[in-house]
Amino acid sequence: MPKSFFADMHIHIGRDMFNNPVKITGAKTLTLTNVLKEASRNKGIHMAGVIDSHAPAVQQEIKKLIGAGHAHELDDGGIRFENVTLILGSEIEVYDENCRGPLHVLCFLPTLEKMEEFSEWLTTKMKNITLSSQRYYGTAKQLQYKVKELSGVFIPAHVFTPFKSMYGKGVHQSLREVLDPDLIDAIELGLSSDTMMADQISELHAFTFLSNSDAHSLPKIAREYQEITMEEPSFKEFYWALHNVDDRRIKRNFGMNPHLGKYYTTVCSQCLEPLAADAIKCHQCGSKKIVKGVFDRIQELKSTEKDNKDRPPYLYQVPLEYLPKLGPKTFTKLLEHFQTEMNVIHYASLDDLKEVIPEKLASSIIDMREGKLSIKAGGGGKYGSVTTS
Repeated sequence: MPKSFFADMHIHIGRDMFNNPVKITGAKTLTLTNVLKEASRNKGIHMAGVIDSHAPAVQQEIKKLIGAGHAHELDDGGIRFENVTLILGSEIEVYDENCRGPLHVLCFLPTLEKMEEFSEWLTTKMKNITLSSQRYYGTAKQLQYKVKELSGVFIPAHVFTPFKSMYGKGVHQSLREVLDPDLIDAIELGLSSDTMMADQISELHAFTFLSNSDAHSLPKIAREYQEITMEEPSFKEFYWALHNVDDRRIKRNFGMNPHLGKYYTTVCSQCLEPLAADAIKCHQCGSKKIVKGVFDRIQELKSTEKDNKDRPPYLYQVPLEYLPKLGPKTFTKLLEHFQTEMNVIHYASLDDLKEVIPEKLASSIIDMREGKLSIKAGGGGKYGSVTTS
């Protein structure tokens, strides 16, 4: 009988085991080993997609963990470390003759051997294999064919963000302009959109939606994630869940209210003044540099008002660190008492919480769980904020 597991499938590596940068903007503490420990011990998620696994030094660290007996490869794909399964992924920047702006995609492979083969192929298509999210020189469809040749999973990343995404800057009206839809396994929504927003675009109705963190630091892991019904956390079960095979499925998406995303509203990129969707220049500072928000971009693209009733629920949630007056000491107390952040967010009762933290803060956690927190919208690269009563 399938069980439920929490998964965040978009986590970066900041530094490799030799302290060399992988994701330039990633935190230095964001090493592979630290990611796995944080996911297993503190976050309480069961599956972690590390999307810089193409880097040779990251693969070397995985082999070191396996050699030391701290991790092992699963027969159905993935690498088990304590209570979390590592799924090997790579985020790649595509900009071929069909792209009128660069876009990011996620490629997941079932085994370390397959990922090493993928990396070897990428060295002929990429200038620096050691870094994250590098420009790939080839067509998007060629990349899809290679991923499928290696029995992998292909997912367009954060498809609505203004920069480096499928629908981003207004240049693409359809994913068919760049990609083969038959070789897409799922769509990653990104922090400024949710299921209801994305389902206004009819060509997306055929795809499973994922909500992932795109974490650039340890605390950001699982700021968005999903609950997946599987037999166990493995690559094969993940693939089956994306395609609804034998009761495997995405059960619930958990994500921040889109208003909290840093690209939800259209704003002036200079002074961050909120602007109308059709604004040509900022009425506040006069700048013509405008970042179109995800909400307005989806309004341009939308082709239907129809709700997709078959979708799993998308539940608004924020990481505990977003809650006002929940500082590091309080966070540590909660973890000491409830073990993981998932336990605090999903399972601790109000009475249980009040035994550890002040009643007002305990109530805020319950309000957050129920999607009742007040939100101030973000835009232009600035995150929104949470307010509590």
